[in-house]
Amino acid sequence: EDETTTTRYRMVVVSLVAFALMLCNADRVIMAVAGVPLAAANGWGERAVGLVQSSFLWGYALTPLVGGMLADRYGGKVVLGAGIAVWSLATVATPCAATSGGLAPLLVARAVMGLGEGVALPCMNNVISRWVPRTERSRAVAISMGGFQSGSMIGLLAAPALLARGGVPGPFILFGALGLAWAAIWHFAATTYPKDCKMVGARELNYIVDSPGGALTSSSSTLKDAAPPPFKLLLSKAPTWACIIANFVNNWGFFILLAWMPLYFKQVVGLNLREAAWFSALPWATMAASGVVAGTLADNLINSRGWSVTATRKFIQGVGFIGPAICLIILAAYGAQMTAARAVTTLTVACGCTAFTQAGFLVNFQEIGPKYAGVLHGMANTAGSIAGMVGTYATGAVLEATGGNWSAVLYITAVVYALGAATWLTMSTGERVFD
Repeated sequence: EDETTTTRYRMVVVSLVAFALMLCNADRVIMAVAGVPLAAANGWGERAVGLVQSSFLWGYALTPLVGGMLADRYGGKVVLGAGIAVWSLATVATPCAATSGGLAPLLVARAVMGLGEGVALPCMNNVISRWVPRTERSRAVAISMGGFQSGSMIGLLAAPALLARGGVPGPFILFGALGLAWAAIWHFAATTYPKDCKMVGARELNYIVDSPGGALTSSSSTLKDAAPPPFKLLLSKAPTWACIIANFVNNWGFFILLAWMPLYFKQVVGLNLREAAWFSALPWATMAASGVVAGTLADNLINSRGWSVTATRKFIQGVGFIGPAICLIILAAYGAQMTAARAVTTLTVACGCTAFTQAGFLVNFQEIGPKYAGVLHGMANTAGSIAGMVGTYATGAVLEATGGNWSAVLYITAVVYALGAATWLTMSTGERVFD
């Protein structure tokens, strides 16, 4: 009997992480839909709407590093549970804050929501580094990030119906309540380490621990008493910077695609905003599926094809950056002459390639330093948050300065992707760097 078939509770834990990340992104994007009636009801202009949207990132930029440090010390189970409780309560409070008569309460609610969500991705890496051996990590991260990407699609598609049925409070209360229910289930279903979980059979535990590159099994008490993370050492190694730069580049492109592509479709391709919302959801569905394909492919290259982990990560991440660069160059050069279907297809291919990063740099934190997976991801996610704020603002500035020249925006983003690919291919490794 295959020892992995006795129990597979590790996949239950991974599935719960994926659901948490789905709620994370769904809660984030419903404001993009609810912002329209809120702006009309409160007389907000575009600047106020932009302020509301960006206020989420004020909080989100502050907690990835702290969340990663806390996860490495106390376990992702505790930190992720606290994070989703905070962001779900802030989500539930958002409609009340929005109707309080001023922007300040809403900005605070969105920033607090960002504070809670900032710990999610570092905790994901922390949990997987403890629950999943290296031979399955690409798929585990891909499943988790598939939840994250599908959250964008679910939020964008569910919010209009929920707004129609329950008004502005509808989507916020439903998704916030789901988050609080998840936090309760997570409290009883997950543990910091698989050895502490009664649902994990002996054979599965041996498989998790004894596989090549087995999961981290240090006791939580040892980590609690450990010294602060050795930031100087971590930042002295090129593979750390490869991950940080990769996350910066990935988020630069990701937030531009998330925030600006509906307007691109309206201005360049000629779609109205209702059609653009549906077209905008398609790439995120593709990302969720493509990420799982990339994770399965990466694990297969390592386990069945004999590729080294380093070669696999370089190849997969190369697709994740070079593919979008090529697609954006095509959109920049020919977008105005494209039909809507061809433009959306090109963007969907770009997003599908972007999802390969989930089996590239995103799993690499666990490989170069499993003990510091949370803090490594936290540092990289902080850089990514900065990229999101700078890239989103710079896009608006470029469009304003050039009179709406979308080609300039797309070419700049393609160059950023190309530089990210060059950095990753020269500086990354799949081997352990930090004990």
